[in-house]
Amino acid sequence: MSIKGKAYIAGIYEHPTRHAPDKSIAQLHAEVAKGALEDAGLTHKDVDGYFCAGDAQGGLWPMVDYLGLKPRHVDSTETGGCSYIIHLGHAAQAIAAGKCSIALVTLAGKPRTGVMPPRLQGAEADFETAYGATTHNAYGMCAMRHMHDYGTTSEQLAWIKVAASHHAQYNPHAMLKDVVTVEDVLNSPMISDPLHRMDCCVVSDGGGAMIVTTPEIAKSLKKPLVRLIGHGEAMKGPRGGKDLDLTYSAGVWSGPRAFEEAGVTPQDMKYASIYDSFTITVLMQLEDLGFCKKGDGGKFVSDGNLISGVGKLPFNTDGGGLCSNHPVNRGGMTKILEAVRQLRGEAHPKVQVPNCDLAIAHGTGGLLGVRHAASTAILERV
Repeated sequence: MSIKGKAYIAGIYEHPTRHAPDKSIAQLHAEVAKGALEDAGLTHKDVDGYFCAGDAQGGLWPMVDYLGLKPRHVDSTETGGCSYIIHLGHAAQAIAAGKCSIALVTLAGKPRTGVMPPRLQGAEADFETAYGATTHNAYGMCAMRHMHDYGTTSEQLAWIKVAASHHAQYNPHAMLKDVVTVEDVLNSPMISDPLHRMDCCVVSDGGGAMIVTTPEIAKSLKKPLVRLIGHGEAMKGPRGGKDLDLTYSAGVWSGPRAFEEAGVTPQDMKYASIYDSFTITVLMQLEDLGFCKKGDGGKFVSDGNLISGVGKLPFNTDGGGLCSNHPVNRGGMTKILEAVRQLRGEAHPKVQVPNCDLAIAHGTGGLLGVRHAASTAILERV
């Protein structure tokens, strides 16, 4: 069964805070839920489906109770940062099957304050931990391998940060609002060769939420209509040493599935929300999603090609995780929120894409250099 056009995003909200020492994680979840419901013109009593991931304090049971919900359908799929893009697809499936009609999806947490959900441990964790794998060096390995195989340069990666900074200057809530140059990125301290500090995302408290509902209910509300027309999800790991290619992500599978269901191509996209935990994350995913050939990502992102109003593919016009917000170190939710803003025509006028009617939101969760999930959503303005 296709979910094309079966579900609409009727409400969105991104918490304005980037530092919340005075709030609990549950409170942040409640505040983003309230914001998304108000944006849609609904109340918590209307919600009959609830979706959350590992950032939800205590999981489904306490969050459902804390939020005052009475859902008839729940989903706590946990795939790290792309959980919320997967939740969007799963909510559409549930709505199409009649399991719920108004789904609430929430994300919130406080890594900047110091509270982080526990890292998922895999069956091979004991073997990998002995070698000191961290988030930074796992992505650094991917960047180094991509450079070795395809000639990608640090200057090319830096253009991704430059583009994000050009957009963040117009976001009053962005953590890093200063426009930077390629030289600024290259002169920032090395974190994990070849990744510099400015190649890395911010760490922020906060969160976000969305309301997913039926076409009929969405059309009865007062918000511009944005619907999901294609969705894909996939996972990738080393498979016991059988697949150790670090230069591609699970997006090579999730992307084509989403585009096929939507009946569109990467070239049809007017705007792209691409997970940006690191600059290399963006470059690899642009290749994997078909915006350019494998190995051509460096050329594709150079010379401002990702800057709204300048390049061919405006990306992360809120500043993304590289400059604005990466709540709970999970960027999937914010990718959906900015895509919806673009489709509604609600992005900042300086970065709003003219006649934006098709957008992609894509993310990964886990570690590209080890094992991870990916999810792709194609959204359309009706």
